[in-house]
Amino acid sequence: MQRDEGWITATLQSTRLLTPGIREFTLLPDGGATPYPAGAHLRVELEIGGRSSLRHYSLVGAAPRDGSWRVAVQREEAGRGGSRAMWALAPGARLRVSRPRSHFELAPGAPEVLLLAGGIGITPLIGMAETLLRQRARFRLLYAGRSRRSMAYLPELSALLGDALVVQAEDEAGRPDLAQVFAGLMAGAEAYVCGPIGLLGAARQAWAAAGRAPSALVFETFGSSGHAAPGAFTVHIPRLGREVAVAADVSMLEALEAAGIGVLSDCRRGECGLCALDVLGLDGRIDHRDVFFSARQHDENRRLCACVSRVVGESITIDPPWRGDAPLAPGQGERRVAPA
Repeated sequence: MQRDEGWITATLQSTRLLTPGIREFTLLPDGGATPYPAGAHLRVELEIGGRSSLRHYSLVGAAPRDGSWRVAVQREEAGRGGSRAMWALAPGARLRVSRPRSHFELAPGAPEVLLLAGGIGITPLIGMAETLLRQRARFRLLYAGRSRRSMAYLPELSALLGDALVVQAEDEAGRPDLAQVFAGLMAGAEAYVCGPIGLLGAARQAWAAAGRAPSALVFETFGSSGHAAPGAFTVHIPRLGREVAVAADVSMLEALEAAGIGVLSDCRRGECGLCALDVLGLDGRIDHRDVFFSARQHDENRRLCACVSRVVGESITIDPPWRGDAPLAPGQGERRVAPA
């Protein structure tokens, strides 16, 4: 957390309720907001449960607005506390934030681009849509959600994109038929997908079934998105003779770091795979929440990404990769890697 990532202080200028469950936050960094690539995100340092924690929030729009950055946060009562901490902030609050980082960049040159958003996953795709519109590129934004009432930025996107926006409200038309959507794309098309883990899994499966190149499907996911509600579990580490309790509102990676057990990490979003750990035993099942491993690897349960994945059940037995003479301090094991 304390690495030289260009950490700065920002002031919360204002908040705006977009839907009953989504709030927009306008942040004015000291010195003004710098430009960023579409799809970039901020790291925000929050105090959650009396401890300092990091959360990642995608930047809204292709560029800063009035010298400020914007993020939108969906309140998750069953999450790990980040959204509740953000929603508790009042204008004037001072926050430590990183400069924009990106593992989810829009590549140039595709003959056609599909932007596929699920719920709050719309946030990084807004900037991509604005960029593609400015480039006069061939693209569509397919925005899926439970209901129109729950979908943020719909009026703005409708006015901006016109027919390039396709809205799929589940209470009106069910979920998107991804096989049909992908079948209608040109050869060589690319798709950028951001949403809950169920949408990402369905997209990967349908994309592969369509015979399209895996490299042409680009993901961003949520660190808190899983197939089951988060619960507490225990981590056994025989080589170190340790047991670590993981609370429902703490990630496995955070719990290991707090216990002084070093684990390398970078994205903390289940995307880079740097925090992957070997699984030696399991009492329960793993709720794999990453997009780094394949579906086959998830089924094998030999490894998991400690930053996002959890155990539904009693415990897991792991072997961490760090074999130094002393445990790493929290955050010391992190390093930056190039996105895959």
